[in-house]
Amino acid sequence: MTPVPYAVADDDLALLTDLYQLTMLQAYWAEGMEARATFSLFFRRLPATRRFMLACGQQHAAELATRLRFGESQLARLAGTGLFDADFLDWLSRWRFRGDIRALPEGTPVFGNEPLLEVEAPIAEAQLLESLLMNLVQLETVLASKAIRLVIAARGRPVVDFGLRRMHGIDAAVRGVRAYRTAGLEGTSNVLGGLRHGMALRGTMAHSFILAHDDEREAFRAFACRYPGTTLLVDTHDTLEGVRRVIALLREEPGLTVKAIRLDSGDLGELARGARALLDAAGHGEVKIVASSGLDEGQIAALLDAGAPIDIFGVGTEMGVSADAPVIDLSYKLVAYAGTPRVKHSPGKINLPGGKQLYRRLGADGCYAGDVIALRDEAGIDGEPLLRPLVVDGRVVAEEMALAEGARERVRDALTALPGPLLELAPGESDYPVTLSPGLAALSRRL
Repeated sequence: MTPVPYAVADDDLALLTDLYQLTMLQAYWAEGMEARATFSLFFRRLPATRRFMLACGQQHAAELATRLRFGESQLARLAGTGLFDADFLDWLSRWRFRGDIRALPEGTPVFGNEPLLEVEAPIAEAQLLESLLMNLVQLETVLASKAIRLVIAARGRPVVDFGLRRMHGIDAAVRGVRAYRTAGLEGTSNVLGGLRHGMALRGTMAHSFILAHDDEREAFRAFACRYPGTTLLVDTHDTLEGVRRVIALLREEPGLTVKAIRLDSGDLGELARGARALLDAAGHGEVKIVASSGLDEGQIAALLDAGAPIDIFGVGTEMGVSADAPVIDLSYKLVAYAGTPRVKHSPGKINLPGGKQLYRRLGADGCYAGDVIALRDEAGIDGEPLLRPLVVDGRVVAEEMALAEGARERVRDALTALPGPLLELAPGESDYPVTLSPGLAALSRRL
């Protein structure tokens, strides 16, 4: 039996969907329903611990949609389920996405009910994208939104991703690095993720390296000789004694260079102060202090509030699984079909009808002053229109896709434009104004 790969092969991506997407496609096909439909991807409300979300993954998802195909192997496996007619599978063999996708640029702060992207295509084309788009955008938006909080908490100090080992699967670990890069992290320990997404590789050593040696200082010496300018882990036995051994090593071998020491246990604030005092007294003010050990944004902020002399933060599990807000209420809803706006009336799950545009207004101080969700072609709305065409007639708009490369800079600029209350880390309601345009409000009331 051929082993099943951990990662989804590109040829199988069309099968990465929920069964009801394919059964609905067969029903649309049987009924001859081919009119254009508009679907909107959005979340209704922010998680309790978020004042904004950072949209991420939508440009990658849009590009991937244009490459979905059902090959012979995939069709044979679908035939084996006994659920699909031969004529439908023949039609599916020619399935292509030939529609349009408009999306927010990667790294855009986003709020409840605002469309992250909208798909317009014949209904069977737009329907099939639901599960894949939601999976891609959900993960990267959740992780980027957690990572930006750590960047805010660190107040300009570098934050490095150490989360690979406890993330929820290989795909999440690799795609997570893309989200972290967007949010502004400085580096990652994840080799595949870093190389794939152009992020600096960063790392130190494990306690096992120290324990494998009979003498801690000899372990330091061996590693520093092999990797000039390295970071040495000093808390395996006695943290401050480990710092003294690093100092002694640098005194004995002036040619060695150590860039930083790493603290990974104990009272990080107290140990950082003790380590800094020892290093400075020995004339090694250039050696930085890296802190790790179950950190989140609250702990980082508390350490810095207390004056802890920590230069770099390594963050793993709390960021890798977005422990305090691991999901968002993401939805992909039909908002128009055959030229007619559609709306779902289920209690608590009402959606905004029709194709839309999102406008963001700036105040006199250069900060975001509020957003307006409008009908796509509605005139007279103030602000910058944020939804941009990424795919037109099934083809990628190359110049728009290139904007994804500037996502990191876009996030950096957004941090200076977000109103102060949105940058607070404590849970609280976001009072950022998001309103409906006159046209959209009137259509919603009528429907």
